[in-house]
Amino acid sequence: MYAGVDEAGRGPLAGPVVAAAVILDPERPIAGLADSKTLSAARRDYLATLIKGKALAWAVAAANVAEIDQFNILQASLLAMRRAVAVLDPAPRQVLIDGNRIPHDLPCPAEAVVGGDRYVAAISAASILAKTTRDAELLQLAQLYPQYGFERHKGYPTRDHLAALQRFGVTPAHRRSFAPVRRLLSASAI
Repeated sequence: MYAGVDEAGRGPLAGPVVAAAVILDPERPIAGLADSKTLSAARRDYLATLIKGKALAWAVAAANVAEIDQFNILQASLLAMRRAVAVLDPAPRQVLIDGNRIPHDLPCPAEAVVGGDRYVAAISAASILAKTTRDAELLQLAQLYPQYGFERHKGYPTRDHLAALQRFGVTPAHRRSFAPVRRLLSASAI
């Protein structure tokens, strides 16, 4: 029994990085699983509900903005993955991780699968849960900071987001170690 693992939110300037781990039930297949980036928001939400209802186990975990700034985005992503795998019940015998890096200290053997969110159903399922969870968190940020447009860009460095940063400044939800935010903070400290 193996778990698929993926993350969402490595590139944005704000919000957590979120990882998910999923053990699919071979007796209850889910049609339409794919890389979350190729699916519409409505389709991701629909599939997330199916995954949560049909998977043998699933877990979602995050690394927050302070952890991203402290460790760097790669290490924070691996931390979120470790957290997600650690709480799976039942525990997997193996973990297949999207990408080319494997977190240290996993409770079982792991294999990195480049492009796994396109080829391995359990990794696709993890991709969908990570993305829908992170998007929901960014919608909450949009309510706290409506002038930033988080509901549209989900924290990515779009023209609108960069303009909002210039106009309104840095929020506690922004990653201070990311270059556009760091430059803005340095300029305002002068």
